[in-house]
Amino acid sequence: MARPYLDPAPLPGPGQWADQDLVALTIGMDAPLVMRAYVNGMFPMPISEDVSDELPPADWIGWFSPVARGILPLEELRVPRSLRKSAKHFEVSVDRDFAAVLAACGGQDREGGWIDESVVAVYSELHRAGRAHSVEAWTPDGRLAGGLYGVGYGGLFAGESMFHDPVIGRDASKVALMGLVAMLAASGDADRRLLDVQWRTEHLASLGVVEVSREDYLRRLRRALALPLPRWRIPDDWRTVSLGQ
Repeated sequence: MARPYLDPAPLPGPGQWADQDLVALTIGMDAPLVMRAYVNGMFPMPISEDVSDELPPADWIGWFSPVARGILPLEELRVPRSLRKSAKHFEVSVDRDFAAVLAACGGQDREGGWIDESVVAVYSELHRAGRAHSVEAWTPDGRLAGGLYGVGYGGLFAGESMFHDPVIGRDASKVALMGLVAMLAASGDADRRLLDVQWRTEHLASLGVVEVSREDYLRRLRRALALPLPRWRIPDDWRTVSLGQ
């Protein structure tokens, strides 16, 4: 692996990125630095292990710009019949309980969990500033069954994490994603808006996520950033909008 760029600030531009997903390291992060990263095609993730024998242990933040980036084209969301049936049993909202969604996404029992105190502090600050948003799926009796959160800037929504309650909300995270896609599409310019999911996994691929090259992603990002923010409101017809099957 090539040695990533190492500098507390500023973050490197694309011309300095190595041909690998990890493109920079810093000690710690703050909200302005995180926003600067998103609008330049990067996202942060704490790194728990020691970076190298040459560097002392520290609260390292890795900055990633995947060579193969996962995105969800809004018109490609796959909603099988079973998910449409599940959606009838949930209500979806935006920013009703950001703190609860963030806490659930960072649950102690989650394998590979990376949402630590620094992540909670920074994204809570971004939420208060109107940059980070949550989408929630609720049971009819008002229990939070699942949701997701991410960062919005212009026509970019950078998804960070999602969760579901295995007892009351098996499909709840997918339902929240349905609501998010419907909201973004209803805001206009659906073909230019960019829903970033970082990496394509088999699970996300089953929902319509595809991979694009880093260069293609950066082109899409520049186009998306010029758009107005979405209306942070789930449309009334979110269950019935025309989506991929």
